[in-house]
Amino acid sequence: MDDKATGKAKEAWGALTGDEAKKEEGRAQQRKAEAQEEAAQSERTNQAKKEARQAERERARQEVKEKGLLGGVTDSLTGRDRDKS
Repeated sequence: MDDKATGKAKEAWGALTGDEAKKEEGRAQQRKAEAQEEAAQSERTNQAKKEARQAERERARQEVKEKGLLGGVTDSLTGRDRDKS
């Protein structure tokens, strides 16, 4: 069983038997499990953000590569795209 379920079981057992210490132990275990899940979710969110930033940088690099070093600048004398001259 995971910590949250174990904590619920301890809390329920404490309630049934009148053992306040066991009830509190169960609640504490549930809080610990929730904190661990929040930390894991935060890590997943941070990883997704990192991957999104990397994808954006790659997209920008690809754009520059496709446009060339001048970024699609046109020739001011002929009005033509320098890449197509």
